[in-house]
Amino acid sequence: MKFYLNLALIIVSISLIIMVVLQSRGIGLGGLGGGDFGGSGYHVRRGVERLIFNITIGLSVTFFVLAILNVTLPG
Repeated sequence: MKFYLNLALIIVSISLIIMVVLQSRGIGLGGLGGGDFGGSGYHVRRGVERLIFNITIGLSVTFFVLAILNVTLPG
């Protein structure tokens, strides 16, 4: 059981890393310094960007649950 839990944790963590990198890829170098404080204002996520955002949230929750189970279940 512990082996499959660790395997699932590895797969979810790699997927989560990929989703975060896909989200930050569109920011460019402006995101490193805090972005543009001028007139960029409000941004609405649509289409693929919203899908990637929702998948990232789901993977984050799954990662958290798997990590808690990994610690609490006896070896």
